Amino acid sequence: MGKTFGLMAVDWEKRVDFDRLRSDRLERIKGLLKSSELGSLVCFDPNNIRYITSTLIGTWSNDKFVRWCLLPQEREPIMWDFGSAARHHQLYNPWLDGRSRAGITNFRGGIRPEAGRAEDVAHKIKVELEAAGLANEPVGVDIVEPPIMFALQAAGLKVVDGQQLMLQARMIKSVDELVLLDSACMMVDAAYEALYKVMGPGMKENECVGLVAKTLYDLGSEHVEGVNAISGERTHPHPHIYSDRVMRPGDPVFFDILHAYNGYRTCYYRTFAIGSASAGLVDAYKRCRYYLDDAISRVRPGATTAQVAEAFPRAQEFGFPNEEAAFALQLGHGVGLSIWEKPVISRLIAPEHGDVIKENMVFALETYWPASDGYQAARIEEQVVVTKTGCEVITRFPAEELLVAGQRYQTVSGPLTTLREHQSNLNRADATAKPDGEKPNTVPATASAGKEMG
Repeated sequence: MGKTFGLMAVDWEKRVDFDRLRSDRLERIKGLLKSSELGSLVCFDPNNIRYITSTLIGTWSNDKFVRWCLLPQEREPIMWDFGSAARHHQLYNPWLDGRSRAGITNFRGGIRPEAGRAEDVAHKIKVELEAAGLANEPVGVDIVEPPIMFALQAAGLKVVDGQQLMLQARMIKSVDELVLLDSACMMVDAAYEALYKVMGPGMKENECVGLVAKTLYDLGSEHVEGVNAISGERTHPHPHIYSDRVMRPGDPVFFDILHAYNGYRTCYYRTFAIGSASAGLVDAYKRCRYYLDDAISRVRPGATTAQVAEAFPRAQEFGFPNEEAAFALQLGHGVGLSIWEKPVISRLIAPEHGDVIKENMVFALETYWPASDGYQAARIEEQVVVTKTGCEVITRFPAEELLVAGQRYQTVSGPLTTLREHQSNLNRADATAKPDGEKPNTVPATASAGKEMG
């Protein structure tokens, strides 16, 4: 069973061992690098940098690519960082042991190419590789801006893809990574609880986003990467971005909550109905849940991602011409220091290009289904840890059945049913019956319309 602890360190209980976390990650990538054809790895992706060096300078740097690290074969990593961050690492990151240095790339192109920043980066890397006797070996690079790649090549270095090796290392999680991922999900459990208590007609999607962010940051999240809040007719097709739409009675609303706790992410959907739900939405939710549970039941060590993907419906079954057009609606993907890692589970990927599932992988499985009315839809996602015999779901906010939020209506005959259409005349067994049981006078539609207009 997965486990979570309090969110601070204590002397009376062994919780996450961060020294072990740092050493486990570094030793794993060192081992894979040693057995590969690469002589070194150069990383600009902040998640890979964190995996190798256990350094962080804030989420503002995630899309800047101004910092990088070098991991040579059978040597310790070297970190080049932005401004005074390098000095901070020298003071507070003893595991770098003098290998924290100042460096800057081309500032996302903001510094003129003639200034030679790209060439300086290449020079710094080549000097270290020459000292290690690795300058003639392939240099694996994860992601890189073209001017820096060109400068590395101009310096005589053979640049190859290093991202596959990094993602291979990150695919299997250590005991401490599992606790951090479970803890991150626990925080989203709390965010959904907070939402469920207050949602109702009149609340806006962006208000929900604010409440989720506050709940997560109050609990200790380091980064709320995104909150999808999608309601009403916006649920189909799925726009993947929240708005200022106001929720109405009978609306579906689904959320995807993505945040990081000590770097480890969540990708965690839930669907609710506001006040009540139509039969079409209930059916869509049941279909969504069926496909998701089928996929979860197929997860075990030795199974393939293709076997899990077979649980998902084909794109044409829910209104899309092909798997590329429906991509991400029926999906599985690894979760760790980023929300999209290996393995990827999709009908888009040919079986021969899939992966074998292994113990201590962590990934999310997500499904989607549109309602028969053509404008509502349901969306559910669970994160799972692969165990010795199957998997454990670590997203615990209840989702076995569609939950109704904001249900506070009491009628003279009892609580207002939560299974109802938003068009009120469709909720009566005989929509034409008078209260005393007599049939009303028949009024031609045109005459009735004329009366209303007059």
